[in-house]
Amino acid sequence: MSGNKKVPMRKCVGCQEMKSKKEMIRIIRTAENEFVLDATGKKNGRGAYLCPDRECLEKAVKNRGLERSFKQSIPDGVYESLEKEMMEIDPR
Repeated sequence: MSGNKKVPMRKCVGCQEMKSKKEMIRIIRTAENEFVLDATGKKNGRGAYLCPDRECLEKAVKNRGLERSFKQSIPDGVYESLEKEMMEIDPR
């Protein structure tokens, strides 16, 4: 038996590419219907994954990827706060 561990893969809701879970940013919907960036990947809530660049966020907004993942409409303010939080994590 080899000691290789399986790397968890997730699909970006923006570019639709499969990447390792560690490379991506998790966005969660909490029980209070708030949307937050989960840097640790361990918070409770329904999650969707996004690549850590602005292009993928723009694609997710355009193709309604987050709305599809969470099965509900998402207010514009949420996208703005996600963009601000994303800039703090990865200021590219």
